[in-house]
Amino acid sequence: MTTTSASQGYRTINPATGELLKSFDNATDQQIADALDASQAAYEQWSQKSVAERAAVVKRISELLAERSKDIAAVITTEMGKSLGAAVGEVRYGAQIFGYYADEAEELLADQPIKQFSGQEAFVQRLPIGPLLGIMPWNFPVYQVARFVAPNLVLGNTILLKHAEINPQVAQLLEELFTEAGLPEGVYQNVFATHDQISTIIADPRVQGVSLTGSERAGAAVAEQAGRNLKKVVLELGGSDPYIVLSAPDARAAARDALATRMGNWGQACNSNKRMIVMEDLYDDFVDELVQRSSAMKPGDPTSRDADVYGPLSSESAADGLAEQIAAAKEAGATVHVGGERVSGPEGEGFYVSPAVITDVDQENPAYTQELFGMASVVYKVSSAEEAVALANDSQYGLGGAVFSTDLDEAKRVANQLEVGMANVNLASAAGANLPFGGVKRSGFGRELGPMAVDEFANKRLYAVQGPLEG
Repeated sequence: MTTTSASQGYRTINPATGELLKSFDNATDQQIADALDASQAAYEQWSQKSVAERAAVVKRISELLAERSKDIAAVITTEMGKSLGAAVGEVRYGAQIFGYYADEAEELLADQPIKQFSGQEAFVQRLPIGPLLGIMPWNFPVYQVARFVAPNLVLGNTILLKHAEINPQVAQLLEELFTEAGLPEGVYQNVFATHDQISTIIADPRVQGVSLTGSERAGAAVAEQAGRNLKKVVLELGGSDPYIVLSAPDARAAARDALATRMGNWGQACNSNKRMIVMEDLYDDFVDELVQRSSAMKPGDPTSRDADVYGPLSSESAADGLAEQIAAAKEAGATVHVGGERVSGPEGEGFYVSPAVITDVDQENPAYTQELFGMASVVYKVSSAEEAVALANDSQYGLGGAVFSTDLDEAKRVANQLEVGMANVNLASAAGANLPFGGVKRSGFGRELGPMAVDEFANKRLYAVQGPLEG
């Protein structure tokens, strides 16, 4: 996943037009110091509230997100170019995540008895640990925040949230909405922090952990700083997920499904199907259908409901970077059947790259190991399930993967061999507030969503009781 630099500050630039709409000042060092003080002070109060009290506020956040999904979605589309329909869906999914943790808080945080203890009783408690720093990306500006913030709010931690530099208005909207929902002052704070200030926050002894979703480079830098300061860190980084098609009733229909998945968020998703691995008897029709469908798509307004319209990438650097990667792949011997070029939007501007279909990528090609963050369908031909597994696992990434087959047992057997954090059989990816999300290898470590998310920044304290003293 790519990230943007804070060197130019926080700015809203409409990626469909390239127009600078609004700029925001970076936080001052004093503002960061005040935010740290407020976060610790709020923790001392918030952590002492009952689980039910905290859950009630989190439930209200869920309700407000659902009520205002269309308004928030419009800002998302303006700031990072997501299709308006997808943006509405994202906000509503964020509402579901907050609702899940509110509804399940009592059970998720219940004491866990330990059997066969020699004393009277022993159990594990899940307790908060203190202020946390979240560093969130631009591609899902509400969903990413929800999956980090919701479990930690019900747990009793407080949050300092550094959002992506291209999403400042969404970042402010979320802070305002959380406050309106009833979060006490200091429990959740949006900070327009610089990179140096992020280092200051991580080093502060009151901050107990860091969660980052972003690039490998950003993840390595944050993990290094967190390790130096003995802080827990959760990382969700890049991905190059394999999408294996072993058999299908209709190769062209399978290609249409694969393309629809790849086009989600205009290809800017960590767990998108960036490597399509297709059996040789399906391959020709599969690639031909991808080419036909991709060729028919036109750049357009991301608020359009036209199925043949694609939107802009999030920024000029993102669009230029993807086009350069595709050109380099072609130079190294790959076949680019269609697309991969910078094009203008309907108003003659914007950060658009035409959808690409790429084949013949060998191990020496830079595209073999890179993450292509955008609308680029890379297809590999294989002749056996064993070859598909070997190719799928020949990657530095290990976020998710999917296997499709008319033979369910075969698909399950192959999926079971994938070196990923999330393996899917006959579906592109399983999604839900109750389903853990995360990867292995250079895709990061730790889990968000589901019951596991509560444990990442919890003090899982052993509480043991021997019985009354006798004397």
